[in-house]
Amino acid sequence: MLEIFSKWKANLTSADLPDQAEEGKLPQHIAIIMDGNGRWAKQKGLPRIAGHREGMKVVTKIVRVASNMGIEVLTLYAFSTENWKRPKKEVDYLLGLPERYLKAELPKLIENNVQVRLIGTTDHLPDHTLRAVEKAVKDTESNTGMILNFALNYGSRYEMLEAVKSIGRLIEEGKLTADSLTEETIHAHLMTSQLNDPDLLIRTSGEIRLSNFMLWQLAYSEFWFTDVLWPDFKEQDFVEAIAVYQKRKRRYGGV
Repeated sequence: MLEIFSKWKANLTSADLPDQAEEGKLPQHIAIIMDGNGRWAKQKGLPRIAGHREGMKVVTKIVRVASNMGIEVLTLYAFSTENWKRPKKEVDYLLGLPERYLKAELPKLIENNVQVRLIGTTDHLPDHTLRAVEKAVKDTESNTGMILNFALNYGSRYEMLEAVKSIGRLIEEGKLTADSLTEETIHAHLMTSQLNDPDLLIRTSGEIRLSNFMLWQLAYSEFWFTDVLWPDFKEQDFVEAIAVYQKRKRRYGGV
């Protein structure tokens, strides 16, 4: 990872990115709540979908930078279980974005050895969205580079409820006992069971809350909040978040 990071920085000019993030102590897993698309559009007198369209361009940039830096996992909160409450026109557009993004970017993701994964429930997702994501997952399953993990139709409370149900069924079947349950048992039944918990959470737009995102997994993550709206989020902001992370001491309750 350090070698990849060094090569990445060596290929940049001072105008590209600030010289802030240092070698070593890179977060292995970064999760991002991409917030502010609607407000960005409103500020410019544009329809909300214009903000989502611009936000998709930012996804392309940040995925590329994260992969080149040697980040192991990048989880993006693409659509929450609460987003169904939005106007139908906006929901339909949001659920079309994965297909648009992957149609344009899948060849590059394959070329750059990125593996696409998905967490969330497929209930109610349109067929065209599912087909696009499932194709990307299948076409990249043998890739060994960065994992690009989309949280699509995802809600952390739903995830934990399903985990509890699954564990409860095992107890009913006599395959587990209540006294034998551990944190590892719960982790194994979460949608992220094959991933390490995020080291760093980034949320844009000035909101300071988790919005039902990875509530179990973020227990000891470092948080970085910015007022920058997602469509305005740049590679420099991503590097700044990592630089702040690198200065923090992670004690996990110790001293």
